[in-house]
Amino acid sequence: MLRCGQMMLAQALICRHLGRDWNWEKQKEQPKEYQRILQCFLDRKDCCYSIHQMAQMGVGEGKSIGEWFGPNTVAQVLKKLALFDEWNSLAVYVSMDNTVVIEDIKKMCCVLPLSAGMPSERPYDPLNAPNHNKATSACCPAWKPLLLIVPLRLGINQINPVYVDAFKECFKMPQSLGALGGKPNNAYYFIGFLGDELIFLDPHTTQTFVDTEENGMVDDQTFHCLQSPQRMSILNLDPSVALGFFCKEEKDFDSWCNLVQKEILKENLRMFELVQKHPSHWPPFVPPAKPEVTTTGAEFIDSTEQLEEFDLEEDFEILSV
Repeated sequence: MLRCGQMMLAQALICRHLGRDWNWEKQKEQPKEYQRILQCFLDRKDCCYSIHQMAQMGVGEGKSIGEWFGPNTVAQVLKKLALFDEWNSLAVYVSMDNTVVIEDIKKMCCVLPLSAGMPSERPYDPLNAPNHNKATSACCPAWKPLLLIVPLRLGINQINPVYVDAFKECFKMPQSLGALGGKPNNAYYFIGFLGDELIFLDPHTTQTFVDTEENGMVDDQTFHCLQSPQRMSILNLDPSVALGFFCKEEKDFDSWCNLVQKEILKENLRMFELVQKHPSHWPPFVPPAKPEVTTTGAEFIDSTEQLEEFDLEEDFEILSV
């Protein structure tokens, strides 16, 4: 499931930097952004989305190192790790209680552009925003690219057939990143469907360790499918899943909301809810911010030369969050 979470996030970063229509071709020179994306996922403790960082951050979600993660736990881990990733600058929203709140997402993704000398982006507050006619273009809010994850439970021991059509409909949306899920004892990354079968990528393949080469490039052969995607009956799906969506611009999110209203909320038994306002009985929504951590600084190291002052790999641990 850790690897499946990496797959979904990597697809979001590709959409973010290279566009949804980008395709990988073997032996073809790739953009520099592509190499930077690969370096985010190397199996090293100083890479922001490495399996080490994900497992370590899972401890804060009650999962010991080596313990199995579910889709929701992976989603929460990605949400936390994204706060330390300034280059990709993603806003990660994980829905709660099967409910996506439009107001909260807008509050998290609408930020005021940086002016010179400002250390960080500021959330956009529409209540205190200047009058639109008086405001200059520099004051107009900017949209922070959104990774939206919707963890769901679609049954008790197996998926309830009433959710099948709505689940398949999500893969048709242009914002779709697929779904995290699987079947008992096997985690898969689902990327589409054909009839009543789901198409998935299987992470259960041992690969040779890959690191940055002397020229700064990454050998990317094993980062891509070495065999054709597989298929399974949708009725064999474990009911615990997490849907993923990427909205690079605000108009993408607005379009997604319209599609959900049209295709998902029309069902009598809704797969999840989409509401405009933050529910009054919920705690107030506070956009996540980078927490203060006690750390040796490994996740902030920019070059391997800086690693020489550390003697052991065990020095690179997030001690508390």
